[in-house]
Amino acid sequence: MSCAVAVSSSPVFSPSRVSSLFCKTSVSSPQTITLNLNHHGSSLAPSSSSSSPPTPSSSSPSSPFKLRHQKSLSGFWVCKKEGSSSSSPSSTSPTLLKRKRPARIDIPIATFGLDVTKPATEEHIEMEVAREGYSVYCKRGRREAMEDRYSAVVDLQRDPKQAFFGVFDGHGGAKAAEFAAENMDKNIIDEVNRRGEEEIEEAVKHGYLTTDLEFLKKDVHGGTCCVTALIRNGDLVVSNAGDCRAVISRGGIAEALTSDHRPSREDERERIETLGGYVDCRHGVWRLQGSLAVSRGIGDQHLKKWVIADPETKIIRIKPECEFLILASDGLWDKVSNQEAVHMTRPLCIGIEKPELLSACKKLADLAVSRGSADDISVMVIQLGCFI
Repeated sequence: MSCAVAVSSSPVFSPSRVSSLFCKTSVSSPQTITLNLNHHGSSLAPSSSSSSPPTPSSSSPSSPFKLRHQKSLSGFWVCKKEGSSSSSPSSTSPTLLKRKRPARIDIPIATFGLDVTKPATEEHIEMEVAREGYSVYCKRGRREAMEDRYSAVVDLQRDPKQAFFGVFDGHGGAKAAEFAAENMDKNIIDEVNRRGEEEIEEAVKHGYLTTDLEFLKKDVHGGTCCVTALIRNGDLVVSNAGDCRAVISRGGIAEALTSDHRPSREDERERIETLGGYVDCRHGVWRLQGSLAVSRGIGDQHLKKWVIADPETKIIRIKPECEFLILASDGLWDKVSNQEAVHMTRPLCIGIEKPELLSACKKLADLAVSRGSADDISVMVIQLGCFI
């Protein structure tokens, strides 16, 4: 028994499915392809659409199944072997069909409402200030934008012996660091004036907490670490929240006046876990809730239950052996030790007619970069002798 099946546009035998099975010598005209199937075997024979109806193969006396494809194979291009001729339909080397490469589609990039930080402009790559009694240098790391900020206020209450200095290391953007740099000094000084000298440590703490509360009300993402120095009536009041650090030189000997607030610190870890948080190590760095590498600071609203703004404060009397104070972000301290920083700074500050404080700041930052620091680096050097 025999039957004939003619299919002209079935999706089962679309050009994309048959192109790898059949050959043709020209794509300009349609072609009928006959497939003979029987229990003895199969044969494949092309024939012209204008010729007489195809006949069964000699190997099969019975009527075969026949497949006719009349549709032009559009969307293909001819690929032939080198040296073969496309003009001869009877060429022994068959012409292969390949699908054309589709046109390139340009897909626009959408931000989906996220705040995309623009690349930093040239003026934000470095910041430097040189004044009598202090200098500061900030250098952008590998981030697209500088997130460090600083504060320097001299002649407080019209007294040249009073001053306020601060370094603020932002994370998750620069908004928190900018806010703290602009408001911390006023909040602390106002509270000191209200409470008096006897409660200066509590006044500084209140100033930090007020700054934090005011920033949180803005509902802005990000946070910042802080280190501040208030010079008042011959006293040096140093405070910090986070991993910015203050180091003083006493006759060439380095002494850290602050302790970094990191989740790896035992007392900080206990405090976090008592409040229901957790600390773990990721890629060699201890982090709070698996994200933040510091445990205190201004801002960080989504982690505020564990990231507190309470500073630790130390008060010392400025004596002649107190030579200079270095305030810096962790971009420096992660690569340069306290004593190395003092050794590099001292020859440019002590025993010379014209101190080169800005050069000292730059050399410290360059040393950290040469050792692989990729973070923003802010360094401030304060000559304490100018304030006693």
